[in-house]
Amino acid sequence: ADIAARHRAGQRIVVVSSGAIALGARRLGLAKGGRATLEDAQAAAAVGQIALSHVWAELLHAEGLTAAQMLVTLDDLEDRRRYLNAAATLDRLLSLGVVPVINENDSVATEEIRFGDNDRLAARIGQAALANGVILLSDIDGLYTANPGRDPDARFVPEVTRLDARIRAMADGGSASGMGSGGMISKLEGARIAMAAGAHLAIVSGKRDHPLAAFDADGRGTVFVAPKAASARKAWLAGRLTSKGRIHVDAGAATALAQGRSLLAAGAITVEGRFVRGDVIDIIGPGEALLARGLAEYDAADAARITGRRRDALEELLGYAPRAAMVHRDHLVML
Repeated sequence: ADIAARHRAGQRIVVVSSGAIALGARRLGLAKGGRATLEDAQAAAAVGQIALSHVWAELLHAEGLTAAQMLVTLDDLEDRRRYLNAAATLDRLLSLGVVPVINENDSVATEEIRFGDNDRLAARIGQAALANGVILLSDIDGLYTANPGRDPDARFVPEVTRLDARIRAMADGGSASGMGSGGMISKLEGARIAMAAGAHLAIVSGKRDHPLAAFDADGRGTVFVAPKAASARKAWLAGRLTSKGRIHVDAGAATALAQGRSLLAAGAITVEGRFVRGDVIDIIGPGEALLARGLAEYDAADAARITGRRRDALEELLGYAPRAAMVHRDHLVML
């Protein structure tokens, strides 16, 4: 009913649904909610996904809405071309008045190549759908200064405008139910992805009747307020969960990046990983701080060759005319 009401109000809704593994595990009689082994989880997901899609189709049909199922993997949203394809599919479904129901394709995902929680998946899907907002329905009604189940002095945080170390320290790693895979840490990561894409994110209780209507009525939840929207490419970069390599930089380069400049070879210290030009790499500052993410202008071998060198020495080292930067500011996003 909540989804139907918002749809009738003219909102374009995408649902990111959990529960496929748990539902499949119950039908198969698997221990530990189907998560005892990767093989159990994949089998449970295969059974649960078809059952879950049927439930959503019936519920939405009863409200006069058409459901569509999309199963995605981490690779689908990390690879730029596949991400754009997924975004185009979402856009077409939404333009047709359909309610897409998304789930991670756990029947083929592995531990190494998966989201592992729906909080980050929801934020990435929101980014692909160009959403203005993302709502996470949780077993808790928002962010607290400490775990309210353990600390009676924990205070509720109604709004967050900046994800800094103080906010991250409030996160607790577990969900109350023990059945899900996302705790407050994953919700904060989802908030980071959404905010980088210019979308607000709210954490609200999913235990209340008509939780979306309840949130509209009393505003009980934590809202992460996004700054201005990033460009589509930079939003995709900020939302990525994997990278092909890392470039460590000195304090001077870190300052230059913070001022909106490109990463030059002179400010680089070391290069890690195997990557080619155009791959996504992380930029690491003093103290192992993750500063930025961007597209490499050189492959790993050439990047290592010019590390720490001034521009006037690069052509002789490379044997060809150097590019403007190791990572250009137009293809770089601060984290």
